[in-house]
Amino acid sequence: MEIFMLNLQRNNVAFNNAKQVDMGEYNHLKYAGIKESGTYRCIGQIAKWMDRYYLDAVIGLLLEGVGDFITQLLTLPYLYISIFKIKSLPLTLAIIYNSLCDLAIGMIPLGIGDLMDIFKRSYMQNFKLIDGFIHGDRATISAVNKKAAITVVLIVLLVVVIYILVKLTIVLMRYVLSMLVWLL
Repeated sequence: MEIFMLNLQRNNVAFNNAKQVDMGEYNHLKYAGIKESGTYRCIGQIAKWMDRYYLDAVIGLLLEGVGDFITQLLTLPYLYISIFKIKSLPLTLAIIYNSLCDLAIGMIPLGIGDLMDIFKRSYMQNFKLIDGFIHGDRATISAVNKKAAITVVLIVLLVVVIYILVKLTIVLMRYVLSMLVWLL
């Protein structure tokens, strides 16, 4: 009887290990095409240029007011992967949240936001999140999934903050233009 129980335990351990390998192989097969895709390479390049070489902050500074909106268009490939390839709503919400944070920070007037934008590396954060999902990083996936509900609330708050910042920018631009007209 003791030998029977020992063999049963060994078989159970072997079965559980096989299940883990199969799930790992499943995730690998499920996301195998993403790493080789042009979109994945594209988001890697976007993260490098926008965050490592600070192009996000430079464009925001040079095109005050609209530069931050233009750079947010580069978030679309990240959203494409999260929505259509990985098919994860919590990941998509996290990417939207990171991008809106970057937009809100960059919109702070007088170049202050653009200087702060150097430290907010949303493109690299989004790339790491996608990469974590592709590689099955349990810590990344768990953290994103746990924060999904609060992320929705934070997105709504950020939209309100961005609206206020747009209004503030318009008022500030009108003031500056009226001062320039007065000086001329």
